[in-house]
Amino acid sequence: MFYICNLLYLKSMKKLLLKLGLFIVLIVLSPMIFSQTPGTLTCSFTEIPKSPTYPGDFRHVLAVWIQTNSGAFVKTKLRYAGGQTGDHLPTWAANASCPGGNAVSGSCNTVDGTTGATRTTWTSYNVTWDGNIGPAGSGTLQPDGVYKVAIQSTWNHGTGGTATSTFTFTKGSSVDSQTITTNSTWSNIQITWTPDPTASIKGNSFSNSGISIYPNPTSGVFTVDYSNANTIKVINALGLVIYDEKVNGVVAGSKNIDLSAFKNGIYFITVANDNGSYNHKVVLNK
Repeated sequence: MFYICNLLYLKSMKKLLLKLGLFIVLIVLSPMIFSQTPGTLTCSFTEIPKSPTYPGDFRHVLAVWIQTNSGAFVKTKLRYAGGQTGDHLPTWAANASCPGGNAVSGSCNTVDGTTGATRTTWTSYNVTWDGNIGPAGSGTLQPDGVYKVAIQSTWNHGTGGTATSTFTFTKGSSVDSQTITTNSTWSNIQITWTPDPTASIKGNSFSNSGISIYPNPTSGVFTVDYSNANTIKVINALGLVIYDEKVNGVVAGSKNIDLSAFKNGIYFITVANDNGSYNHKVVLNK
């Protein structure tokens, strides 16, 4: 009888511990599941020339898109195709729901994507993603997690004339910067997810009608025009303040800021007064 009671007690304790463990796991994972961190993905790469190509000078087609880790399509970033090569880019065409696999169909999902004609040079590309699905800046911010940048190029007929690569990154509250090993189709591959550090800044944002920041992108020097401000700060992708200046909060003014000594990337400008702050992104591309 004592043995049976102990056995029943152990079984009940095991069930309780399992439930408690599951509860703890759910508490820990909940922020990860529901987080939607704003930020910017940048992806740059250089094409490696292929031969032979479609008739003409270096003719080939190219597509870049974002997908989930499981392969679900999110957004097109680049689609260069046209004319006789419209039936290629098969993987992208399937993902972008192109009717009949026609990569130049007007019904392909190219929202927020740069589109153009068949390429006639082998060159370098740089794409960005704001973490949204739909139009840039006004779409739905996607949940944090693992995503992929997919690149496809087709330069000739047959299976040997097409290449597709995917590169995994993590969208979240931490920077994910990767230099990818060169493969047979692309080199100089760099992928960086940069969360927006200004998203955690507290306080009320004041009207930005009196603030203008230009040029953007900038090759180094940009100007901040303001009508009412106390401080101007520049924050890098790691959340470090690299520029901090107090200004006259009553008199309108203008400040030239030089970032030419810093690396290319996304920087965040915070203009603040007694009522709050205004945050703006600037792209440095020297």
